[in-house]
Amino acid sequence: QVQLVESGGGLVQPGGSLRLSCAASGISFSLYTMVWYRQAPGKQRELVASITSGSTTNYADSVKGRFTASRDNAKNTVYLQMDNLKPEDTAVYSCNARFVSRNYWGQGTQVTVSS
Repeated sequence: QVQLVESGGGLVQPGGSLRLSCAASGISFSLYTMVWYRQAPGKQRELVASITSGSTTNYADSVKGRFTASRDNAKNTVYLQMDNLKPEDTAVYSCNARFVSRNYWGQGTQVTVSS
């Protein structure tokens, strides 16, 4: 059974930092491209960052220079380090694992940036 479990969300003040984790099980993690998405209330889901099996990263323009995706294949875990957070980063963040035709989702974790 495939599971993706996100953690690390919470309430943070503007300018603060959070590190999200997504722990995967039931897949050959090292083969998968891992993608972080977010969805704010009333808005469409947005791709935030991706990291390939070879650790090539890609970021949305809105988070470049502030967010960093990384992975630890030994722990089957992908991370999203979020620095200099802004109120507009408030959303539910979900991780996605994709490989060929396989596509799996986690349940999401809430990130709220507010003073």
